[in-house]
Amino acid sequence: MSIIKTHYLWIVFLVAFSAVLPWSGCSGSGGEQKGPIVVASKIDTEGSLLGQMIVLVLKEHNFNTVDKTQFGTTDVIRKAIISGEIDIYPEYTGNGGFFYPDTDNSIWKNAEQGYLKVKELDKKAHDLIWLKPAAANNTWAIAVRNDLMQNKGLATLEDFASYVNKGGKVKLACSEEFVSRPDSLPAFEKAYGFHLKKDQLVILSGGNTAQTEKAAAEGTDGVNFAMAYGTDGALAVLGLHVLKDTLGVQPVYEPAPIVRGAMFKKYPELAQILDPVFSSLTLETLQKLNGEIVAQGKPAKDVAAEYLKSKNFIK
Repeated sequence: MSIIKTHYLWIVFLVAFSAVLPWSGCSGSGGEQKGPIVVASKIDTEGSLLGQMIVLVLKEHNFNTVDKTQFGTTDVIRKAIISGEIDIYPEYTGNGGFFYPDTDNSIWKNAEQGYLKVKELDKKAHDLIWLKPAAANNTWAIAVRNDLMQNKGLATLEDFASYVNKGGKVKLACSEEFVSRPDSLPAFEKAYGFHLKKDQLVILSGGNTAQTEKAAAEGTDGVNFAMAYGTDGALAVLGLHVLKDTLGVQPVYEPAPIVRGAMFKKYPELAQILDPVFSSLTLETLQKLNGEIVAQGKPAKDVAAEYLKSKNFIK
């Protein structure tokens, strides 16, 4: 066989071989692939929604992502990002008061001050970078069935405290975190002057308000009150009313991505990619999206993708 013919066959072989190999440096939108970056979230409905938004947007920008959404509770996921087990997840500004209990509590009740303070403290203590938060307050709350609200005149947490102290029937579905964290149920109890006994609590695993709210709506095991969040979308659908925090006990909890400093240093464009996404999320938007997951049964990934496409964040 001639040298020319041998060379020709070798070129044909290389072209054919390369055609069946995946281009490891490319993604759907083209360009060099970056990462890998481990994306996590808490195990509640909104955590999954926001986590999937991060995953999808990063993929759109050629990041190789490892999906660990619905990773764990606040304590678990916090330890994971500090240890480097995960790289990014959506957290809430008001949790700064939980992470740094020696700070002035009033700071966390102001959206801007709380964000700036936790951003400063986390950078200094753990080299964690807070990106821009959404203007939506996902604060702790207690919800009651509408029929009970109307029959007993329960509109506020002051009404609830009076109802409890007069011996009213209470079965509150909640998470262990809600019961044990000093800034959640204990803060309500201290401010409003009531106390719930163990037999008045139904503690469900995890922190998914979809479960607590469903239990209250259906009266499961006698449950008539539920731990809730401000951005929950299923409250109206399930016939539940959020008891108004008239004393302003709760901090402002605005969701924002937090990133390990080493990862952010490597990919500072993460801010340019994710800031517009979270800036687009209002309270009403998150209630609607959360409602699609809880009330309509849509997968969080599908709801996230539909929203991101509607805003031209992904194709």
